[in-house]
Amino acid sequence: MTASNTPRDESTTRPGGQHLRGAHLDSTAQLMNRITSQLGSQLSLVSPDGTRRSAPPALVLVGHGSRDPRALSTIRALIEKVRELRPSTPVHLGHIELNEPLLPDTLASLGTGDAVLVPLLLSRGYHVKQDIPEAAAASPANTRVAAPLGPHPLLVETLHERLVEAGWRTRMTDTDRRSSGIVLAAAGSRDPEAAIDTRRTAGLLAERLGVPVIPAYASAAAPTVPHAVRALAARGRHRIAIASYFTAPGRFSTECAEAAPWIAAAPLGAHLAMARLVLHRYDQALAAQTTTAAPQLASA
Repeated sequence: MTASNTPRDESTTRPGGQHLRGAHLDSTAQLMNRITSQLGSQLSLVSPDGTRRSAPPALVLVGHGSRDPRALSTIRALIEKVRELRPSTPVHLGHIELNEPLLPDTLASLGTGDAVLVPLLLSRGYHVKQDIPEAAAASPANTRVAAPLGPHPLLVETLHERLVEAGWRTRMTDTDRRSSGIVLAAAGSRDPEAAIDTRRTAGLLAERLGVPVIPAYASAAAPTVPHAVRALAARGRHRIAIASYFTAPGRFSTECAEAAPWIAAAPLGAHLAMARLVLHRYDQALAAQTTTAAPQLASA
């Protein structure tokens, strides 16, 4: 006996035989959105006279790397937001250590093309001043190195929203404000300019919230987060929040959050303001009046 060739309905079927065509329509809508995005990206490379513009330099996001799998998934989510904002710009990822792809491998894959390296780092330090420029110099690509992400008001915007998500009140009584304070928990560096950058961000956040903000560090610098918490408590600040000044979750951010006597905000993560800041640093590097013959660090 041969099987009958009954026409198949590709829509989803509920128990009881009712068809759900929404899933098919959703997948079709997603496909059309991708096609529209790709078409827009291609059209952006065509000049009004019909000639093809040269493709923009690749944007290479440079992450530190982490053994925590949440870090890599967060950075990938941030990359998707950057691509949504600038679909015509090729975006790549390279790590300094611990995760693949490593930065030298990413740069090697670009050949002799143009690239702007945007560090996913929040202050100046050894990685920004040494590791990343050295990797760029050893690459066949024609590179520029952008400034680190911080300090910048867009970071303060992200820090504020993460604090609000954790329970920080946007409206406080005078009594609450006088008893509140924030520890800005950062990774830490032996480079004194890194501490300057972090203190500047702490100052901007203090202006935004109207409460004291003390920068503190997970390693390599003082004060530690527990020490900063005690310092605020000694000043009568007992509603103490930890602002997580890390681009993604990891060991340091977790340890700092555990020291919170009240609330601890999530790391900066794949926030829209972070994607905008990445593109701002990329555009800054392209606009800087520096030679592309050798990689140079763009001004902050």
